[in-house]
This record gives sequence, C-alpha cells and structure tokens, in this order.
Amino acid sequence: MNQIITSAPEQTGPRLSRRGFLTTASASAGAFTLGFSTLAPQPAAAQAQVQALPPEVNAWVVIQPDESVIIRISRTEMGQGSLTGLAQLIAEELECDWAKVRFELVNPALNRSRQNVWRDLSTGGSRAIRGSHEYVRQGGATARAMLVQAAANSWGVTPAQCTVEKGVITHAASGRSTTYGAMAAAAAKITPPTQIALKDPKTWTIAGQPLKRLDTSDKLNGSLVYSPDFTMPGMLIAVPKSCPVHGGKLKSFDAAAIANRRGIKHVIRVDDATVAVIADTFWRAKTALDALPIVWEEGPNAKVSNESIAASLREGLSAEKAYVGNKVGDAKGALDKAAQDKSVRVIEADYGYPYQNHAPMEILSATVRWTSSRCEMWGPTQVADAALDEMAKAAGLPATACEIHTMRIGGSFGRRLYTDYVRIATLIARQVPNTPVKMLWTREEDMAQGQYHPVTQCRLRASLDSSGNVQALHMRLSGQSIFAYHAPSRVTPEGGDPIVYQGLVGSGAEMAIGYSFPHLLVDHAMRNPHVRPGAWRGVNLNQNAVYMECFIDELAHAAGIDPLVFRRKLMSKHPKHLAVVEAAAKGIGWDTPPPKGRHRGIAQIMGFGSYVAAAAEVSVTDGQLKIHRIVAATDPGHVVNPQQVETQITGSFVFSLSAMLFGECTVKDGRIEQQNFDTYNVMRMDDMPKVEVIVMPSGGFWGGVGEPTIAVAAPAVLNAVFAATGKRVRQLPLKNTKL
Repeated sequence: MNQIITSAPEQTGPRLSRRGFLTTASASAGAFTLGFSTLAPQPAAAQAQVQALPPEVNAWVVIQPDESVIIRISRTEMGQGSLTGLAQLIAEELECDWAKVRFELVNPALNRSRQNVWRDLSTGGSRAIRGSHEYVRQGGATARAMLVQAAANSWGVTPAQCTVEKGVITHAASGRSTTYGAMAAAAAKITPPTQIALKDPKTWTIAGQPLKRLDTSDKLNGSLVYSPDFTMPGMLIAVPKSCPVHGGKLKSFDAAAIANRRGIKHVIRVDDATVAVIADTFWRAKTALDALPIVWEEGPNAKVSNESIAASLREGLSAEKAYVGNKVGDAKGALDKAAQDKSVRVIEADYGYPYQNHAPMEILSATVRWTSSRCEMWGPTQVADAALDEMAKAAGLPATACEIHTMRIGGSFGRRLYTDYVRIATLIARQVPNTPVKMLWTREEDMAQGQYHPVTQCRLRASLDSSGNVQALHMRLSGQSIFAYHAPSRVTPEGGDPIVYQGLVGSGAEMAIGYSFPHLLVDHAMRNPHVRPGAWRGVNLNQNAVYMECFIDELAHAAGIDPLVFRRKLMSKHPKHLAVVEAAAKGIGWDTPPPKGRHRGIAQIMGFGSYVAAAAEVSVTDGQLKIHRIVAATDPGHVVNPQQVETQITGSFVFSLSAMLFGECTVKDGRIEQQNFDTYNVMRMDDMPKVEVIVMPSGGFWGGVGEPTIAVAAPAVLNAVFAATGKRVRQLPLKNTKL
C-alpha cells in the first residue's frame, strides 16, 4: 500500500466523472493507488500495476497520458489550505493547466527510502509554505525544464526555442507542438538540470491567485474519510484511558468485571499509565471501559490545584532569578530611579493567561496493524517523521519495517505535533498481532490528556516622563516552558526557553518586537506545573501580544495620548510593524468617531515571520459584550493564495476570540476539570463579528498566516472593552469578569 489519491480540484467546473468519483471513493475507503514502489515486497499483480503506470517526471510531478498532473504534497493538510498553496507554487513553475491538477500525500517511510527527496514532512509554526516554497518551486521548474528538453530533443531544436503554456510545448518556428502527457515518459529519462531559475513573483499567473482549494470536492461529496471513520476488514476498536493526573500511574484494573460483556475481545495494560478495552465496536468498548474498575496511583500531583499553580506563578513575578530574553539599557536601574522622582510616573500591572485545550473536532485516533515483521499506521499527524520513529520504537521494529499512511486532519491546532497517541495506538496493536486495531480516544480522554496552551502570568512596570514618553519597561513573564517538557535539549544552559519570548525579541526575521524603548528588560521565571503544555495555535505569541499590547494601551491612557498616536511614537524605527497598524486603523476608521455606543481598540505584533495588526469595534450594553467589527492587516511578504489568507485570518479570529471569551482549563485534585464542550465553550455564529482583511505583502520575505494573526484579535478587543467600560481585563478568559 502506498499513496492516498484525492479527488479532482473543485474549481475545474465540471462535476467529477463517475470514474473519478469511484477512484476517489475507493482510495478514501482504504484502497490506495500504487504510484511508486515502497520498501515492502509487493505481490506480482501490484508490481505489474506500478510498472504499467506512467513514470514520474520527478519526485514532485507525475503526468498521466490524459494530461492529468499529479502534484505530491509533503506537508500536512489540516484545514489551513497549505495543500492548495503548495500545489499552486509547483504548478506555477511547471506551467501546467491548473484545471488538470490533482494531488497525492507523501508518506514518511517512502520519503526516507528515497533519501528524503520530499524534505521536511512536518507542519507547524506556519511553516508549510514559507518553509518549503523554494524547493517545491524548484521541483516544478525542474520538471518543466525536463519536459521542454524532451520535446526539444524530439524536434532537434534547443529548449530556448520552445515555449510552454498550460502544459502545451510549442516550437513557433516550425509550428510544431506537443503536450506534457506525450513527453512525460521521455522527460523522466533526462538528467535533471542542476541550475534552474525561478519566476519573479510579479509574473505569477497561478500562484498569487485566489484559486479555489483542491481539497474541497471530496469533503462535499462525502467521499473523504477521516481517521475516526477509517475502516479495514477484520478491524477491532480500542478505547484507552490514562491516569487523569498527569504523571500518575495505573495501579490495577479488574478485567473480569467486564469480560463477559458483548463484543469485548481484550482488556489490556498499555503502559504504566494506560489501560484499554478492545471490542468489535466503539460503543461496546467505551461502555465497557466506563464500567471497568480502575485503581490509579495518582502521586503527589493529585494535590495540585488551580490555586497552587497560580501561587507558584505569582512567586515567579518577583523572583530574583530569571532568564533574560531581551535587554536594552538598564530598565531595572531606570525604574528604581523613577520611583524616587516625583516628576516621573511608574505604572504597574499584572496579567494572566490560563491553560487552554486544542479541542479539535476530530478526536485523536489512529489505525495500526502490527506483525512480527511490519507495522503500518493509517492516521493523521503533523510530524510524520517523528511519528514514524515513535511508532517504530513502540512496535519494536526498525523504521524501515514501518510506514505511516498519512491522512488529512479535521482540525489540529498543534495537538498532533505530539506523538503520544501514535505510541499508545501502536502498543495496543502490538498486543493484538496480525489484526488492524483502530484506537479512538473519547472526547473526555482527548480533553483530559491534552498538551495545553501553557499557563503564564506577567508583571509589567514602566516609567513615563512628564511628556508621556516611556523611559523604561520591565516585562517579567512567569510560567511554563514548552521546551522543558518536550525538547529539554533546546533549553539553554542558563535555563532559558527561547520561544517564551515570541514577539518580544530584539531583532530577527521571526518574532521581533515592534517598539523601541530607551531601557527595556524582558525576562522569564520558569515555573513548570505537572500539567503538560504544548504548542497551541499561535503558541507564546498569544499571551505576549495580550500582555504587551494591553499594557501599551494602559500607558497611552495614563499619558493622556491617543493609543494610535502613542504607538506611532514608539514605532518610528519599525516601519513594517507601523504599516500594518496604520492599515488596520484606517480600515476601522480610527480618525472618525465610531457609531454611537461603540468603542475601538487596536493591537499589533510580529510573529512567525509576518507583521500583523487588528482594530476592533465593540459595544457593552448591560454588561454584555458585542464585538461588531474587526479589521485585520497583515504583511506576510508574499501571498500564494489571497482568498486562503483571508479565510485563515477569519478562522484564526474565531479561534482567538473563543479563547479570549471562554477558553480556560482549570485544575482540581491534579486533573483538568473541563471534560467536554459543555464545560469548555467556543464561539457561536451569533458571537462572531464582521471580519475585514487587508493583505499587504511587501515582498522580500516569507511569513506565515495561520498563526500570527491569531494573536492580535484578543488584545484589540480587550483594549476596545476598556474604551467602552473603563475596566481593564487583565486575567483571561473574559467570562470571569463582570463588565
């Protein structure tokens, strides 16, 4: 088994043919098209099928005799649209007919067997396009050059004498033409050029255009099968449960108590913390697991509460020891001096940001089939290579004997950057050899065993002179380090986690601060409760934007200066930051009065290589907040699909505002209290404001889209709430504050 072939692109106009639909449906149901060989031995019939298929031009492009162009996608698609964007970049350089483009997903073991020809298979940090744009474009350009060379060879002319348009190669001097489909076999035999020129983005006709997504049709016609609905002949269902207190152990369970229930096949210990029930259906496995007597050894973490975690973080706000992330001048000295000067005002505020769950609609699941010589998984992951290694380790087999058949994801937001569910699914299947076992987490287990947005607090102190100028700012962060849990080798020898300071670092192409102060100190007191943190969409940029942008607003009001004017003074040396702020302000009509009863707020930050800003317009009536409008402005350098950028920004605002309004995971007796959506609320349609998007790519760099914009919605709204009520909301979520 090999590649999942998806449906035809939605934007081609005509409906899917019966043959195309049947091909798609069979692939989605588990019948995989054999596009190229794998390490696993194949039956003679399958090998004959591989040999009968047209050869690839190169690793990125396969062209069929009917002129269909199959583009291979190595990054994960989880709703963000990068699949279409990557295909646009390749198709642009290939100069093919976009209406004939299809796609395949790349599997990790196959990639390794071909010396990682498809490069990085991971997807996170808004890097799907910005992290691979150059080499995927080279893949398309190289394939084009090989196809043109093949045609030129057949005509006895030079490639320079030939032109290409929509997959048709023409030699104008002789009036001859041919197609990519006719030349594909010959092109595959040509040595790829070592030097290839890429197009100037100003000349793009496929990339840069608001084309509809390639991955829509099979969602609409129901043929796409997500991991929880995947089926195979003879498959069993496993439902696991781990100790609800992170770090706790599984002491014992009474399998005999449920052994005679209908459909139950096995009750097993998975690892030191996990038990699983395996049955012929999900419901039978789940209800049996609910009835299973389990004894947990919860350990000392069972005494941890929301209050004890908050107390630890508050202690960090004034701790002597902290790791410095950004320093200019002597902020502490300047603030100490300011405290003694009656002509200088010192402003101080404490903020806090809670645990938050990824809570994707698609629960964690994976189907694994283990034998003594091979292990395969069908399921989604954001980190296919890491998942393959995790699976191989759990399977007790070399990675060369394993494969992951990657599937598209129904939402992830960073949760599937972690491979805990892959390990558990593999350990379960290993105890039921030669049988495909689909592991499904319940919603409650998904919520209880998360990798949560880290809990943090922040203390900000600043001094203002008599003219309202900021002399010094000290920003003390206190809270969790994601690296300390998941990548301890990346914690610096001094004990610092570099990603804590996203959006606050002094310079660089990723997360640079947009303000200049005579004296600045940003430091972090690491405090790591037992509840696991993880990369939640936007990561540390989220709370840092709230802390900085709301406090800047506090300083502006303390100085009696309009918040936009105040920012302009601090941003004179940061033109790209300032440009998006000005665009958002203009879009909201900052310099004109809002409608009666409405009030405005603004925020900006740089993250994941992009400059982003938002301006919000809200009203508060009888204590009820209504967010009417948000104008977003972003400069990501280059834009591959403007329509998709707009969609991503709008979606990121739904995610961000849900977190701001409702998102909070609390800890009691060492465990997360919120177990489902009845206690972990999200925005409804009538909560959603009108979103207006300004995309203003300035060129020269490649920034992300899906994560940076999430950070600015909340502080813009919170600043507007202050303008409406005179009340500062410094502890999220907003549901805990009476307006």
